[in-house]
Amino acid sequence: MKFHWGHGIAIFYGLFVVILVFQVIKSTAYDNSLVSEAYYKDDLNYQQHYTKLENTLSVADDLVVTNNKDAGYVEIRFPDYQRDVSGVIYFFNPVTSNRDIKISIKTDTQNVQRVSTESLAEGLWKLKIDWTSASKPFYSETSITI
Repeated sequence: MKFHWGHGIAIFYGLFVVILVFQVIKSTAYDNSLVSEAYYKDDLNYQQHYTKLENTLSVADDLVVTNNKDAGYVEIRFPDYQRDVSGVIYFFNPVTSNRDIKISIKTDTQNVQRVSTESLAEGLWKLKIDWTSASKPFYSETSITI
């Protein structure tokens, strides 16, 4: 039996179907859920978030986040002139939302808050810090590895 153009077309379509089935199987194994459960609400509140980012960029001193792996805590140092800081520190784990943690901001007399990392899983974490000082909202985001 000789190889002719009909065999070539059959092989081409056969490979196409095999590759397509492989891609379908591979795509069903991927978790394609939304990053945020409140996706639409977050989209509507974007202007408020943008205002917080502008306020954060306009200040001279920036928020300082220090990851002390050996001591087992993350230190968050707010600018010295910002007193009576209130808000939320959100530990966001990109792997799964089951590990996410929200902590209220409670600074000490030096305008510093230390958060223990003992209960956090190892890996990449994003710290989303949303705070208010003198009735002005601020927002900062940084990544740490535990």
